[in-house]
Amino acid sequence: MAAVIKDLAQVNAELQQQKERVDNVNFKMVTFSLSGKDYGVDIMNVKEIAKADKFTYVPNAASYVRGVYNLRGDIIPIIDLRQFFHLPMDHKKDNLENMLILHINDQVYGTIVDKIDKVVGINKETIQPPHPIFGDINIKYISGVVEKSGDLYIILDVIRIFTVSDDDKKSRSGVAEAGEFYVPPPSADTAAAQRAAADTAIGFIQESLSALRRFVVTGLNAKWLQKRFGEWGIGRSGEALQIRSASEADEFLDTFYSPNSGVFWSEAYAHSIMKLLPENSPANLNVWNIGCGKGYETYSFACILKSKYPGARIKIWANDNDIMAVSAAPNMVFDMEEVPDFCRAYMVRGQSGYSFDQTIKDSIVFEFHDVSHENPLPDLDIILVRDVLSFLPESDQAKMITDFSEKLKDRGIIIMGRNEELNGVIWQSIADDPVSAYMHSS
Repeated sequence: MAAVIKDLAQVNAELQQQKERVDNVNFKMVTFSLSGKDYGVDIMNVKEIAKADKFTYVPNAASYVRGVYNLRGDIIPIIDLRQFFHLPMDHKKDNLENMLILHINDQVYGTIVDKIDKVVGINKETIQPPHPIFGDINIKYISGVVEKSGDLYIILDVIRIFTVSDDDKKSRSGVAEAGEFYVPPPSADTAAAQRAAADTAIGFIQESLSALRRFVVTGLNAKWLQKRFGEWGIGRSGEALQIRSASEADEFLDTFYSPNSGVFWSEAYAHSIMKLLPENSPANLNVWNIGCGKGYETYSFACILKSKYPGARIKIWANDNDIMAVSAAPNMVFDMEEVPDFCRAYMVRGQSGYSFDQTIKDSIVFEFHDVSHENPLPDLDIILVRDVLSFLPESDQAKMITDFSEKLKDRGIIIMGRNEELNGVIWQSIADDPVSAYMHSS
């Protein structure tokens, strides 16, 4: 009888030890399902969970690489674990995918799973070694199995999955063994992946510029955007690479604008414009100045034209959709110190300061007007439209360029923004930095 009591006491002690082991939680895992089975990964390798449905395709990548994804500025590869392990999958179009974002050896990966369940805490001593019975996936990628509350979890060794040893690299240089797959880290130099990542980052910048400053990227300014993105990326990475505020959008666009925007043109810029103008002009010179603002640009150009063609009858239609600015433009008064030398010959002094003389004022018609609407103008010799088209919707950009081609005379000139360009056989570039200009050929 004493022996029986001793055995029962021993059993109770063992049960108590097992309970203590179970209650002593020293390992937590995020659990999820793949093809009906439950899996877990060490929570220390899980950065976050997410849902997404739009991935940027990477040409020539392995079948299990769904593409790359912009995670708040970080471009990360997305691996479909179902395809990685050759498991059945039910991928429905237009559905958000469940993703575990993993942090492995200073790299970040997104992994697609069927369903993300919960965080489960266990004692490491309850983890059993893997067994070939769990043969849906290669046993080398399983760190152990564990039972918790009646559920059996297969714990994946994500370090092994996303880290390739020298021996693995050698074996995978030939034909991989069944069930073995190699996931290159995002630092692997594949030109296609780099292009895809850059395209994704630029795409998000385009969206931000459009939303924050209505700057629309088309063939008109795409070359500048590519160049500016390269400059912008110096010293930036991750979220800092993206545009997150209006002030950052302004900083990004700072190099886009033409010289002397919103002020009188400098002597140097005026000289560059003067060189582009033809030596001979018609008796009547018709000019359309779009986006004239307060009139600094218009007055600068009027003085250049009057100096270049003193005998011509010059008419400038100056339009802007800022009613306050364009209304004030005809009556602007200036300090002589702010007026450039090439304009001073056309200034007169009044009680409040200096203004332009009547010959200049008579040559300009300031009008409040939205140029995306009808523009009833005569045939034009020159169109001055610096940095305006890029802030119009793409359809309006195309409409305006068509309108320009219809209104400009043969060999008429259009002066664009410094970082804007026109394409097409009817536009002959006569650019001379810092001026972007084209001659119209019908």
